[in-house]
Amino acid sequence: MRELTVSIPGLELGGLAWGEPDAPPLLMVHGWLDNAASFALLAPKLADRFHVIALDLPGHGHSGHLPDSSVYQHVDYVRAMLAAADALALPRFHLLGHSLGAGIATLLAIAAPERVRGLALIEGLGPLGDDGSRTLDRFRDAMALKATGNRPLRVFPTIAAAADARALASGLAPALSHYIVERGLRDVDGGWSWRSDPRLSRPSAVRMAETQIMSLLLGLAAPTSLLLARPHPPYLEPEGLQVRIDCVENIRVTHMDGGHHLHLEQPEAVASWLHSAL
Repeated sequence: MRELTVSIPGLELGGLAWGEPDAPPLLMVHGWLDNAASFALLAPKLADRFHVIALDLPGHGHSGHLPDSSVYQHVDYVRAMLAAADALALPRFHLLGHSLGAGIATLLAIAAPERVRGLALIEGLGPLGDDGSRTLDRFRDAMALKATGNRPLRVFPTIAAAADARALASGLAPALSHYIVERGLRDVDGGWSWRSDPRLSRPSAVRMAETQIMSLLLGLAAPTSLLLARPHPPYLEPEGLQVRIDCVENIRVTHMDGGHHLHLEQPEAVASWLHSAL
């Protein structure tokens, strides 16, 4: 495992890499409030075949934060990942995304079909959408000064205490959340605090309408493999997800027993799926 620093316009991104640089590149995109270490157990099992590159998204892990006047949006994450691929001199690459990263990876493959050789997605197909039921409330919450993200960051006495807190919030076992947590912390007075930008926890003012996402998915040309946990989380209802799946011509769907972070819980099984998918 090697540390990476990638400079893109206006920002520096941190990341991790595994495998030989002359192997076929596999770019990995992590989930919300995770970081590149989310793939610490999976990536080594792929390094014999791929040059695995996992980047910290803007505002996450060791990557820089956006200016105060900016907000974190899927479209800008896509631009950042494309800029990073340019900086890394990756004209074509395989692409894996988990959760939020699956949404970003989907949009990236749609935006630049000539660059993505194969697309693998864990627990997500496209970004979170808007069915209109909470559009007004979400917009007002995002615009309010009291929006979450203004709260002071919690300080933990030890890394283990932070891992326990993360496990409580996510359902991921502390021993597994430790990989994400350790990379996601910084040393402060009194202990440890999160590196991630507090604004990541603010509600999004505007989401794409579900009809817009469906229109985009109709343009997804890369061979796509989707891995879903069983039982499903509440934000991945099978009925709504199936509508999205039906929009993609070349897609294979696999289900696996486990939680939302399948790649940490079952790295061997996910690596086997991924070798087959790509």
